[in-house]
Parts: sequence; structure tokens; C-alpha cells
Amino acid sequence: MPAAPSISVILVCKNPGPRVKAALGSIWQQLHVHPEIIVVDGGSTDGSRAWLESQRERLTTLISEPDAGIYPAMNKGVARATGDWILFLGADDRLVGDMVLSESVNWMKKTEAGVAAGEVAYDDGRIYKLRSHVNPCARNFVRHQGTFYRRSLFAENDGFDPALAVMADYDFNVRLWKNRVRFKPIPLRIAACGAGGRSDSGRWQGYREEIAVRHRYFPFFRCLVWDALSLLRFARQQFSRRPTR
Repeated sequence: MPAAPSISVILVCKNPGPRVKAALGSIWQQLHVHPEIIVVDGGSTDGSRAWLESQRERLTTLISEPDAGIYPAMNKGVARATGDWILFLGADDRLVGDMVLSESVNWMKKTEAGVAAGEVAYDDGRIYKLRSHVNPCARNFVRHQGTFYRRSLFAENDGFDPALAVMADYDFNVRLWKNRVRFKPIPLRIAACGAGGRSDSGRWQGYREEIAVRHRYFPFFRCLVWDALSLLRFARQQFSRRPTR
């Protein structure tokens, strides 16, 4: 039998407060799999850095220093990773159950795909999963909290674009898709995620970057309808935030 693939879990945070304890706890409790755990902390000043230092023996790598944002931090983690597959989490994310990595490994042993994507559930009830047939022009089609990437993809396709503050994962996913990397759905719920993160905030920057990424890879005429839908989603977000009397 082929050897079980190894997993690197990269957790990126800055001033996460007590949430990071739950996120790391969900990794530490995994059974039958001993993932490489890489924490990239952006120089926290809320006491989290001291706590992370106190847990250094339970981490494979701890990097704690100022950085330029989420995606530069994720790139730092990739540079230190040695696992066959990489999973990215934030301080608001928790792995679902103590067998989820073991079950994911069993699925990944059966596929030659470059990306294996499971289900992600947000605390506000939203659920995302990779569809069998995706339209990458529409919007981001996998959530990194539930997605395992072969580590080799980052050397072959470059990493996350640090010029993008919110949608560099969408950019990376489209780049892989354009380069004919295969995305494989796996029938597992991987992570539970807190609502209201930066990419989930409803701010214009996220929609602007989504439109910009779309135009990097697709012709103008193909983008028009999806650009309009992005603008409608932004308008709906703003309307829903208006105070009621």
C-alpha cells in the first residue's frame, strides 16, 4: 500500500484573542494523523504571541513577526511547509471532529487531483462545497479552510499574490484551474468557520478585487454578467446593513 500522505496545517493569525486556542485545539485533537503545524502570527500585541510561545513545543513552526497581510503570511507558511498537502486555517476556524484529517487522508490517497476540497460550514448557517462542475468566472469556487492543496502546486504556479488583500485565494484557484490542475470534491465537512472575516465582511474591496481577478483571466465580454452580479451582491450587502427604525 502507498504511504499515507503527510499534511501541513498552516494557521495564520494576528491579535486573535482566545479564538486561536480553539483553532489549535481542533488540530491537536486529531487522531491517527500527526500534521505538521505551522503558525504564522503577524506580531500580535493582545497577549496571543506570549501564549503561542508557551505552546511552541506543540507546534512544528512558529513565526511571529509583522507582515504585510494574510496572503504574505500564508506564503511564509508555505515556504516552511514539508507536507505533501497543505491546509490553511485562520483563528476563527476549527476542524470538525477528531477524525477529519484521518478521513481526508484516506480520500487523498485515492486521487491524483492537485486539489481536494471538502465542505465548509459558517456559524451563520452558510455551507460551501466544491461542485462537480464549476464556473471559475462566477466567483471563488472553493474555501481554503476546507481545501487541501498539493504543496508542489505552489512552486509550479507561484504562491498567493500579495498585491491582493482579500481575493488572492480566488486568484490562485483560477490560476490553477487555467493551468489544468484538477479539483476533486471530497464528501467530508472539514471546517467550521466564524462569520465576518475579512473576505466575508461585505466591504467594497473584496468585490473590487473579485472583479479585477476575473478580468485577469477571462475576456471582457465573459466577465460582464458576473461583474454585474458582483455589484448586485455588494449593493444587497449594503442595503442589509442599513439600520431600521
